[in-house]
Amino acid sequence: MVRWGWIGALAALVIAATTALPGQAVQDRARPGTITAATAPSPALGEPVAYNLYLPGGYAEGKGRYPVLYLLHGRGDTKEAWTRVKSSLDDLIAAKRIPPLIAVMPDAPWSERGNWYVDSRHTGGKPVETAFTRDLVRHVDATYRTAPLRNARLVGGYSMGGAGALRYALAHQDLFAGAIVLSPAVYTPLPPADSSTREYGAFGDGDTAFSEKVYTELNYPALLGTVDPDLPTRLFIAVGDDEYANPDPAEARHDLDFESAALYNAVRRVPGLSAELRVMDGGHDWSVWAPAFEQAMIDLGAGLSVVPPTPLPGPPYGGAGADWAGGVAVDADGSTTVGYAESGQARLDAVVKGAGWSARLSTPADERLYGLAALPDGGVLAAGYTKGDLDGRHAGNATDDAFVARLDASGKVTWITQFGVAGAADRLYGLAAAPDGGAYVTGYTKGDLAGPNRGDKDAVLARLAPDGRLAWTRQFGGSGEDKAYGVAAGPSGVHAVGSTTAGFEGAAPLGGLDGWAAGYAPDGTLQWTSAVGGPGEDRLNGVAVTTAGLAVVTGVSGGDLLAQAYTATGRRSWSATVATPTADEGAAVAPLAGGEVEIVGYTRGRVGVVAGGADILTVRLDGRGRQRAAAQLGSARDDGVDPFAEPNLYAATAPSGKVAISGLTYGGGGDGGVFQVTVDPATGLP
Repeated sequence: MVRWGWIGALAALVIAATTALPGQAVQDRARPGTITAATAPSPALGEPVAYNLYLPGGYAEGKGRYPVLYLLHGRGDTKEAWTRVKSSLDDLIAAKRIPPLIAVMPDAPWSERGNWYVDSRHTGGKPVETAFTRDLVRHVDATYRTAPLRNARLVGGYSMGGAGALRYALAHQDLFAGAIVLSPAVYTPLPPADSSTREYGAFGDGDTAFSEKVYTELNYPALLGTVDPDLPTRLFIAVGDDEYANPDPAEARHDLDFESAALYNAVRRVPGLSAELRVMDGGHDWSVWAPAFEQAMIDLGAGLSVVPPTPLPGPPYGGAGADWAGGVAVDADGSTTVGYAESGQARLDAVVKGAGWSARLSTPADERLYGLAALPDGGVLAAGYTKGDLDGRHAGNATDDAFVARLDASGKVTWITQFGVAGAADRLYGLAAAPDGGAYVTGYTKGDLAGPNRGDKDAVLARLAPDGRLAWTRQFGGSGEDKAYGVAAGPSGVHAVGSTTAGFEGAAPLGGLDGWAAGYAPDGTLQWTSAVGGPGEDRLNGVAVTTAGLAVVTGVSGGDLLAQAYTATGRRSWSATVATPTADEGAAVAPLAGGEVEIVGYTRGRVGVVAGGADILTVRLDGRGRQRAAAQLGSARDDGVDPFAEPNLYAATAPSGKVAISGLTYGGGGDGGVFQVTVDPATGLP
């Protein structure tokens, strides 16, 4: 669920988002779904596959397409077993916990109903896996209004069916985006001597009912090394705490609760796989499977979509090693400049790439960019830190120094200003162009840069003149660690945002890591501060001034994306939150016409169509903080956030009104690259 709140005149309102998918009709909540029996032809079997079909209410009258859930029964059971979840599906859909969907419940009578859903090599065995994953899926897609996409399909099962669902999700990632794996009858490395996996020929070979070689080839450990990380697959594993306990202590390792935990710990270490594990109160029966099914559908249903995700363009920036996004700027003519830190020769180089030119800011040590800003004459400002002598006036420097550079319209460096405390770390994380062509920068210092250090790190705000001269520097903070991540210049002065561990400028700490916003006069005098947070981890990452003069900030509070607006005097005008069940965080603010803003961040939940792990999140808010559009885009892997859970994203408004975004992506494989994409605020998508 996505919650939106805005605060104005001391009133708050929360809106819940619908789970309806693009291109899909919303279920008629006045009517439950229906279950009917049908058959599918199977060339592989040479006979039809019987199945029960659940269609959501309103299906017959609509035209939209639906996701599909395939449900596999246990050994000895029939297709009727899964019909008991009809009321759960009706209730979950009606409550908008999951989108309306089609459920297919096939019968598997072959090998005396002990076929384990594999292609048997046993004499008299059947190619059940081929029949289900090829023939049945093709028939369902051809017969019903489905979306023939992997992110519109789930497979689930219990016991033998749980083993089948697990195998299908791993061996057929092109078909299924996730699996419900309930009390799975899987055993490693081999099943116990009394297991029915040895009896019915599912893992046989010729006249032999059970072959260790065949079982090992078909069991899930053999599949883990074949998983494609660019086809993200999610598993929901559940098992009872009262499953059958083998009386032989030597076989205790094969009890299903033990095997399920081993499965969970194996798959969660495989790139491309994610998993949840639940140990339920109950045994090998529906006292476990019924509630686990509902939890699994809520968990996996968020990823279902009847349209494909919006991809990022391939990462055209960076080298073969680990690279980091370092900023984006858009010139008055609409041309885009991208900054990044490129790995090479055991160091990071700062690179600025514009239209037809590329500039490298580098020393034999590390340089990293943390912001670009366009200038009226077509040039750009760049800011970050260096561990070397970047400006030629700091020989022997070996610790982080702040730097600001100005490049002209052809990419030529016209000046570089490097500053910091010798022997201490000084970094810049935020940059904004000043009205006169100079710059405002923010970051932190561990030394006495502009006064006595008050704690571990102090926040820094500095002003540079158009010629690069350091006009003034201010050092702020409390007794803990203070950092400033973003800065923006407006008619009333300068605004900065950051984080603190012990209270900012005398403010009482709220608990954990707190966010802060502050306003400064043009000469750097502190005018106001505002603390943001609670007992958890909170921080503010970005700020921009709207055309209406409000300072809009964004970051994270309590695991949710937060956006807030402040007047010139520091009064909070409105507050908005994006909250999914997983992590959401704002990174940058791009001002739009009419006082609106585009918030750019990342989400691990569902706001639009889920693409992979962490996706890029775009949210358009009007001048009162009300949502006008929201979307997500990305690769199959993490985008916009680094392995330390910190966003690595930048945004800038183009003259056309569109928003240029640049950030970190792991979508190209390797250690990370840098993407750049331009989105339309009307949709939040390219």
